[in-house]
Amino acid sequence: MAKIKGRIVVDVDRCKGCGVCISACPCNVLDFSSEVNGKGYRYIKMSNEDGCTGCASCGLICPDSCIVVYRQKFE
Repeated sequence: MAKIKGRIVVDVDRCKGCGVCISACPCNVLDFSSEVNGKGYRYIKMSNEDGCTGCASCGLICPDSCIVVYRQKFE
Protein backbone atom coordinates (compact mmCIF):
# COMPACT_ATOMS: atom_id res chain seq x y z
CA MET A 1 0.00 0.00 0.00
CA ALA A 2 1.26 3.46 -0.89
CA LYS A 3 2.17 5.87 1.86
CA ILE A 4 1.15 9.52 1.52
CA LYS A 5 3.42 12.27 2.73
CA GLY A 6 2.41 15.89 2.98
CA ARG A 7 4.22 19.19 2.78
CA ILE A 8 3.02 22.73 3.30
CA VAL A 9 4.09 26.06 1.88
CA VAL A 10 3.30 29.12 3.98
CA ASP A 11 3.01 32.60 2.49
CA VAL A 12 5.22 34.14 5.17
CA ASP A 13 4.39 37.73 4.27
CA ARG A 14 0.64 37.18 4.66
CA CYS A 15 0.73 35.00 7.78
CA LYS A 16 -0.32 36.90 10.90
CA GLY A 17 0.65 34.12 13.31
CA CYS A 18 -2.84 33.55 14.72
CA GLY A 19 -2.01 29.89 15.48
CA VAL A 20 -5.38 28.49 14.41
CA CYS A 21 -3.66 26.04 12.07
CA ILE A 22 -1.46 24.73 14.89
CA SER A 23 -4.47 23.64 16.91
CA ALA A 24 -6.22 22.25 13.80
CA CYS A 25 -3.33 19.96 12.84
CA PRO A 26 -4.09 16.39 13.97
CA CYS A 27 -0.45 15.34 13.52
CA ASN A 28 1.10 18.19 15.54
CA VAL A 29 3.60 19.16 12.85
CA LEU A 30 3.17 22.95 12.92
CA ASP A 31 4.78 25.49 15.22
CA PHE A 32 5.68 29.17 15.33
CA SER A 33 8.92 30.25 13.69
CA SER A 34 11.55 31.95 15.80
CA GLU A 35 11.80 34.63 13.11
CA VAL A 36 9.23 37.30 12.22
CA ASN A 37 7.86 38.44 8.88
CA GLY A 38 7.86 42.00 7.53
CA LYS A 39 4.83 42.91 9.64
CA GLY A 40 6.45 41.69 12.85
CA TYR A 41 4.43 38.48 13.24
CA ARG A 42 5.92 35.10 14.07
CA TYR A 43 4.78 32.99 11.13
CA ILE A 44 4.01 29.27 10.97
CA LYS A 45 6.49 26.58 9.94
CA MET A 46 6.65 22.80 9.89
CA SER A 47 8.44 21.52 12.98
CA ASN A 48 8.09 17.81 12.12
CA GLU A 49 8.13 17.39 8.34
CA ASP A 50 8.01 13.59 8.47
CA GLY A 51 4.76 13.61 10.45
CA CYS A 52 2.65 15.49 7.89
CA THR A 53 0.03 13.36 6.14
CA GLY A 54 -1.24 16.13 3.85
CA CYS A 55 -4.72 16.16 5.41
CA ALA A 56 -5.05 19.90 4.59
CA SER A 57 -6.75 20.79 7.88
CA CYS A 58 -4.33 23.68 8.34
CA GLY A 59 -4.98 25.08 4.88
CA LEU A 60 -8.74 24.83 5.23
CA ILE A 61 -8.87 26.57 8.62
CA CYS A 62 -6.40 29.36 7.83
CA PRO A 63 -8.43 32.61 7.86
CA ASP A 64 -6.04 34.34 5.45
CA SER A 65 -5.47 31.40 3.06
CA CYS A 66 -1.71 31.51 3.66
CA ILE A 67 -1.13 27.75 3.56
CA VAL A 68 -0.93 25.52 0.49
CA VAL A 69 -0.81 21.77 1.13
CA TYR A 70 0.88 19.29 -1.19
CA ARG A 71 0.53 15.50 -1.04
CA GLN A 72 2.78 12.88 -2.57
CA LYS A 73 2.45 9.11 -2.75
CA PHE A 74 5.37 6.83 -1.97
CA GLU A 75 5.47 3.14 -2.77
